[in-house]
Amino acid sequence: MSNIVAIVGRPNVGKSTLFNRLTQTRHAIVSEEAGTTRDRQYGKCEWGMQEFSVIDTGGWVVNSDDIFEEEIRKQVVLATEEADVILFLVDIHNGVTDLDEAVANILRRTQKPVILVCNKMDNNETYLSAEFYSLGLGDPFCISAATGSGTGDLLDLVVSKFTKEKSDLPDEDIPRFAVVGRPNVGKSSLVNAFIGEERHIVTDIAGTTRDSIYTRYDKFGFDFYLVDTAGIRKKNRVSEDLEFYSVMRSIRSIENSDVCILMIDATRGIESQDLNIFQLIQRNQKSLVVVVNKWDLVEEKTTIVMKTMEDAIRQRMAPFTDFPVIFGSAITKQRIFKVLETARDVYQNRRRRVSTTKLNEEMLPLIEAYPPPSTKGKYIKIKYCSQIPDTRVPTFVFYANLPQYVKEPYRRFLENKIRERWDFEGTPINIFIRQK
Repeated sequence: MSNIVAIVGRPNVGKSTLFNRLTQTRHAIVSEEAGTTRDRQYGKCEWGMQEFSVIDTGGWVVNSDDIFEEEIRKQVVLATEEADVILFLVDIHNGVTDLDEAVANILRRTQKPVILVCNKMDNNETYLSAEFYSLGLGDPFCISAATGSGTGDLLDLVVSKFTKEKSDLPDEDIPRFAVVGRPNVGKSSLVNAFIGEERHIVTDIAGTTRDSIYTRYDKFGFDFYLVDTAGIRKKNRVSEDLEFYSVMRSIRSIENSDVCILMIDATRGIESQDLNIFQLIQRNQKSLVVVVNKWDLVEEKTTIVMKTMEDAIRQRMAPFTDFPVIFGSAITKQRIFKVLETARDVYQNRRRRVSTTKLNEEMLPLIEAYPPPSTKGKYIKIKYCSQIPDTRVPTFVFYANLPQYVKEPYRRFLENKIRERWDFEGTPINIFIRQK
């Protein structure tokens, strides 16, 4: 069960720089709201045998200072609700500002671990951090996100603050399905349609606070855990920024599931935030079922309209296109059981194993007919392949004499040929080329 680390602070203190330093990448969620472009970034960080999610709570450019402070307040409150550890970033050269004070006032009230981080310490100016003791958040930790100075020690401290136990996970052999999607797409309606009125067949397994809650569904021949999402739990009385909220909640739900049921609004089509959540699912290597909800509200329900929308979804989500798309309605319960059956099938595909003999029988003649293109006059030969057992997603290894010359298009060719011969619909596949 993954931990979440949130980076909070006023603009221009280096949050994005620190985010990029920790994740060694740059991923952004961009949305437009009231003419304001916002960048919210989330990514993975690995340190000391621990993997966790990092969220940069983003920057804003708005006209009024009052709105400005209110936006930061909302973000910080949400971060304190959802994150396990909070990094409060300040600029060591600017000293304590009014906005720093406002953020500190919120953070002093939280029970979560808060680390006060003084950024932009480029010339060993540790003495400048003394002023920040006035914020009442303990010893300031000095770093330079730009050069990486001090970030290793900071990560040691962050990892030491994690308290989550893995034992909160339910029975591993039962599939875990998460219903995810942007706000107001009908997640709650779908979950309620699944669970129905017969509450006695449902049990809730809650882990530590703010962990996912697992709802056991055991009727009509199905048996799985529904991973709690933003729709199931009551939201706290925060006038939340829905986009930020849904992303944080989606990260939790996706990481704790096997199969993600991604809901898309039929009346609005596929939007940028749907793609953001899809990328989250891909990055976490989870299996996928796409449900186009509110199909009852579409005036023309012809096969052509359905096919056009399905093609548009696959086109936007390329290159991964081998996933089921179901058109239904949570309100009228149209094709609700089809969603459950498909999610169960996709989970079984995720666990599918192909014998080494069968794999070589099918793949080696293909590889011989279409070998990898030669590079620098060298011919690449693949002699053997097998599926690695006990992996999170189906993983295949192809042994070659010159693995370093096998390029991405050929890996995709191998993946497509595996998908043509065995049913891995809805689930990601890993292809590795190793030295023979």
